[in-house]
Amino acid sequence: MDLIHEDLANDGCEMKGQIWKRGDLRLLVVGLVFTLAWGGIGYRLFDLQGTQALANAEYGFNQRIKERSIDPPRGTIFDRDGVEMAMTIDGYDVVVDPMLLDDPDAAAVVLAPFSEKSYEELSQELMEGQAEGRRYVEIVMRVDSTRRKEIERAVDAANAVEVENAGRKAALTRVFYRDRPLRVYPAGSVAAQVIGLVRSDDNSGIEGLEKTFDSELEGRPGKIVVEVDPRGTAIPQGEVLVEPSIAGSDIVSTIDREIQFVAEQALRRAIQKTNAESGSVVVLLPRTGEVVAMASWPGLDLNDRSEVTADVLRNRAVADVYEPGSTLKTVTVAAALDQGIVTAETPIDTPSTVTVGEFEYADHGYNPPWLPVQDVFSRSSNVGTIEIQNRLGNDLHYEYLTAFGLGSPSGLDISGERHGSLDPAVSWNKTSGSSIAIGYAVGTTALQMAAVYATIANDGVWTEPYLVKEIIKANGSRIATKPRSRRVVSEETAAEMRRLLGRVVETDNGTGRRARMTDYTSGGKTGTSQKFDVEAGVYSDDTTASFIGIAPLTDPRVVVAIVLDAPQGSLEDGTELSLGGASAAPVFADVAQTALHQLGVAPDRD
Repeated sequence: MDLIHEDLANDGCEMKGQIWKRGDLRLLVVGLVFTLAWGGIGYRLFDLQGTQALANAEYGFNQRIKERSIDPPRGTIFDRDGVEMAMTIDGYDVVVDPMLLDDPDAAAVVLAPFSEKSYEELSQELMEGQAEGRRYVEIVMRVDSTRRKEIERAVDAANAVEVENAGRKAALTRVFYRDRPLRVYPAGSVAAQVIGLVRSDDNSGIEGLEKTFDSELEGRPGKIVVEVDPRGTAIPQGEVLVEPSIAGSDIVSTIDREIQFVAEQALRRAIQKTNAESGSVVVLLPRTGEVVAMASWPGLDLNDRSEVTADVLRNRAVADVYEPGSTLKTVTVAAALDQGIVTAETPIDTPSTVTVGEFEYADHGYNPPWLPVQDVFSRSSNVGTIEIQNRLGNDLHYEYLTAFGLGSPSGLDISGERHGSLDPAVSWNKTSGSSIAIGYAVGTTALQMAAVYATIANDGVWTEPYLVKEIIKANGSRIATKPRSRRVVSEETAAEMRRLLGRVVETDNGTGRRARMTDYTSGGKTGTSQKFDVEAGVYSDDTTASFIGIAPLTDPRVVVAIVLDAPQGSLEDGTELSLGGASAAPVFADVAQTALHQLGVAPDRD
């Protein structure tokens, strides 16, 4: 019995060892690993197809769908007669793939004449590009169709020679032309500072009307959405969505290209004759406020960016602030007449000098002990004008100065305009009223002064000057400019001031007699102010010479303002060109007469 039990015990031990042998344990571990792995895969599949299904679908869609922006055509800037002053045409960037060139040096020989880079620079760049595996080198940016054809002919000719001589693949077959809209200026230098220009890289406005109306001109970009394969090639039957761009608005300016050209030529001749450092001319229609010409010197050709500097881009008619000198006496006298403080016949004491505070004022040349107001004005007496201002008073004087538009921007629709300088009357010192009366201690621009005289020409109503007649939207709708206006002096005062301005030009002893025209009567005022040397803190011998006039006197249709910076020399009779009557007044005669003819105004001179 003991033996039997021992055998059974041994058999039990054997059976138990077979159930938990080592191989079975490994199998169990492997099973667990597979179970966990499949569980992880299942979880991941559930996560991808369940929890992240929307995100993954969007990711896949984005891989399959490509979106490209469609640049809108930039609007055109026209002159008042619908002639293009700035427009966009088809343009191209010329590029090469260095990795597809057999001979980079040979390519540089052919392409360098069309590039801004020298042959040496271009050859080195192409060879370095090939060595580095680069696929893109710029040859020249933004060329027009004519220039592109010239490049194509040069490349084709070089390729033909290469094939004929070497009997192998041509070295320049991989020249590419990438579409790039090109902004051009058909008028070149005409009204350059007014029109302004755009950046070469993105065609956004940076000066002039191009900048001021950039948001209107640029339009709204569109887009094209296409379905592509893994290589990025559009699928023919794939989804395509096109959202067209909206073209930029067109701008119709007030500039008359013919009058603008004449103004620029007359200014250029005056600069050459007087050796002035710079200058500006403004031609304004007093009834409407339209600026038909605005010239600045130095000038530039907008199509030649090699000439572009901050100095030549400066629109001096609105950006250069100067002390206007005697041209501002018009405001002093008009205010006194309008208030009934004086009449044209009121006698005014005109001693040789007058002391105000610690400053002594004097006249240029000899004047009698007293003069009527009209002669004080026509002979441009400083001491006489100061006496008129004393009777007017500072507060009233300031009110008229601001009503005429001084000390604040004119509202002109162009970038870069400065508002000048005019302190409130409460801050004036003992000499401020006297100095301002004769055109010192106040800063103005040529446009502001043109607007002052336009107020006199327009029966005493100041009208806001403007440079844009209307904006034409892409859908054909039009937005016309509606300038602000306000009455400054009475019709009677304006008429009397026009008569006094006429005496300055139409009488033989008037300071503005050199502004007289052959076909039309005119009136105006000369201005000569010494320039203040900021570094030295004193007035220098250089002057700002100006003349502002209206014509015809019987029915004023134009106002012309001329400002010359530091003119030098003298006329044959010895008259100094530093004086506005000698250097600026003749420019008025040239510009005003041509402008009136261009506007179809009948001559009024007998």
